[in-house]
Amino acid sequence: MSEQVKYLLGEDRIPKAWYNIVADLPEPPPPPLHPGTGKPIGPDDLAPIFPMAVIEQEVSTERWIEIPEPVREIYKLWRPSPLIRARQLERALDTPAKIFFKYEGVSPAGSHKPNTSVAQAYYNKQEGVKRLTTETGAGQWGSSLAFAGSLFDLEVEVYMVKVSYHQKPYRRALMETYGARCIASPSSLTASGRAILEKSPDSTGSLGIAISEAVEMAVQRDDTKYALGSVLNHVLLHQTVIGEEAMLQMADADVEPDVVIGCAGGGSNFAGIAFPYLREKLAGRSHARIVAVEPTSCPTMTKGRYAYDYGDTGHLTPLVKMYTLGASFVPPGFHAGGLRYHGMSPLVSHVLHLGLIEPKAYAQTDCFAAAVQFARSEGIVPAPESSHAVKAAIDEALRCKAEGKAETILFCLSGHGHFDMQAYIDYFAGKLKDVPFDHSALESALAELPMVAE
Repeated sequence: MSEQVKYLLGEDRIPKAWYNIVADLPEPPPPPLHPGTGKPIGPDDLAPIFPMAVIEQEVSTERWIEIPEPVREIYKLWRPSPLIRARQLERALDTPAKIFFKYEGVSPAGSHKPNTSVAQAYYNKQEGVKRLTTETGAGQWGSSLAFAGSLFDLEVEVYMVKVSYHQKPYRRALMETYGARCIASPSSLTASGRAILEKSPDSTGSLGIAISEAVEMAVQRDDTKYALGSVLNHVLLHQTVIGEEAMLQMADADVEPDVVIGCAGGGSNFAGIAFPYLREKLAGRSHARIVAVEPTSCPTMTKGRYAYDYGDTGHLTPLVKMYTLGASFVPPGFHAGGLRYHGMSPLVSHVLHLGLIEPKAYAQTDCFAAAVQFARSEGIVPAPESSHAVKAAIDEALRCKAEGKAETILFCLSGHGHFDMQAYIDYFAGKLKDVPFDHSALESALAELPMVAE
């Protein structure tokens, strides 16, 4: 670990700065484009939906961005999060590998999401914003923004993907406990929601649809901004506290990872654990393979196309170049709601396109089997999203066993599954099914990609 990284960690071992990987990439990422002109967007184009401090971070090329002290003070509620060696799982697998996991489920909302929700709420409050709108899939982001809104006295309105709204009532209750309003999406409150319902009255919703609704509501009032829980650069930036802490903790254990793993839906927790290690790898200080894991029912990286696309179904957002299944693609209603997004973060997509990371996809029932094995070994019930990283870590450990290699595996356990027990009930009852990927729906959605001259 570099001396600079050590310096940027405070006496309390919480990072003093977020890491921006854009500064170290061998090629700059493609710029986002204005959906009307097709030209690169500027800060003024984003001003209607984001506070200026967040916009500056979104377009920044600085390597380190200082974390405001009020944000670090709130981080102290749960940071640094623990790094744990999964010794019982190692024994159960009879593997020579060492398995470590960075556990983000210790946050008030039970996931990694408050790392960015607290920062975004702080910047909005500083600029006089009164109200935030957002979307959520599994509810982890919605509950995290609701938590942050309660700390900064901000009104929060959450559009929750309808299938998750009904699957996860306790996440909804948590949002309401923190003071937020939670609405099933698609809803009749917005033009974009009504358009979806007119076409598909029984729509189960998607993150792309929920984003359209939240953005639409944000631009209608001067006192309101939109907050995003994944995908964009500033969100991934805030999550790098995960990897920076992990590097110091791994150094304390006198080990370096051979494999770094994170689940990936929009890309935020994956980037949080992986980007600091990718920096070290680009600088020749790490040899780790970096693995991003997604569901087979929404295989953005493994079956999507690298192209410019809208971030939402209603085409209200800028065009970004990413691995995408098409903005109109609606994934089936599997339980890992936080991974049901049609696209992947532009930064994660860029490093994948450059061949710097490896994608993997797993079926739902295989991930739940891995989650149960992990819970029975380590005592922590993983969120359905996090179970994808667990499955990949177990597979890597079994590979080490077969090859007789004593490698070190590090993965991000991005959240606990305490609000997802119905999914586990369904799994034990044999009700969880692996929905076949709809290739015809993919082709139809990709046929609607915008025409962009590059």
